[in-house]
Amino acid sequence: MENQCLGLAEAVGATPVVKRIRLKTPWRQLSPYLPLSLDHGLTPDSDTLAPPWPDLLITSGRQAVGAALAIRRRSAGRQNGGHTFCVHIQNPGVPFGWLDLVVMPAHDRKAGPNVMESLGALHRVTAARLAAEAAKFAPLLDHLPRPRVAVLVGGSNGVYQLTPAVTAQLADRLAVLARQGMGLMVTPSRRTGAENEAVLRRHLQGLPAVVWDGAGANPYFGYLGLADAVLCTGDSVSMVSEAASTGKPVYVIALEGKSAKFDRFHQLMVERGVTRPFTGAVENWTPTPLDDTPRVAAEVLRRMAARR
Repeated sequence: MENQCLGLAEAVGATPVVKRIRLKTPWRQLSPYLPLSLDHGLTPDSDTLAPPWPDLLITSGRQAVGAALAIRRRSAGRQNGGHTFCVHIQNPGVPFGWLDLVVMPAHDRKAGPNVMESLGALHRVTAARLAAEAAKFAPLLDHLPRPRVAVLVGGSNGVYQLTPAVTAQLADRLAVLARQGMGLMVTPSRRTGAENEAVLRRHLQGLPAVVWDGAGANPYFGYLGLADAVLCTGDSVSMVSEAASTGKPVYVIALEGKSAKFDRFHQLMVERGVTRPFTGAVENWTPTPLDDTPRVAAEVLRRMAARR
């Protein structure tokens, strides 16, 4: 969620101040329905929320909604007029009109005059960031043949399961690609788990493949920048959205499990030509660019300017 906020802030050209908050009882249990007291509702280890209030506030998560509404109320009397422009990413759980703009994914099927639809999740992927990170990691990957494929591996969550058996099936398919002459750049996530990582390493040993071991700088953006195509497990909307924003062919790897919301997201991505399911082959094709973050940023700036 924080990455989505940072991505939007960077896209509007801001240098954001990050505030991480925790709520006391009863606000924690009743957020966002109980109006939050900024003076008494935050725990001692929370960042403070105090004037001067910002021109733009970007929040995500139900725990942040009460803070956004409180800041919006308090900032209404600012000398320069108006109030803090409040953007919330994802469903706030309160009437959308209480905020200035709500950004929600299309698979949530919500609409309103101040609701803006995104196909995927907002993120921090930009061409400049990918180029810089690619240059940083290129010397370490010169030995890999082309085409190079970035493989983004997530893990189990409340909907999907990544088991050693599923990982072994995936690793076997990756090994086939490597034997066909493709260079693999594999980055597990924190949710992948040591057992699944060991399966990947064992099946790809001796092949033109690099599996990040978690040491040193995270190569995630570097792999995306250097890739000719991307494979991505389907357990994370954010990870798929980041991959799809590179403009490169993206294939989504199915995991065990099912979710109506995730299914709608993946279906929309395929229908609009953004991604394809991974069936074992990697081909060169031109996807529809995913431009949610700059598009939302432009709308935020437009609405803020119109309010002046």
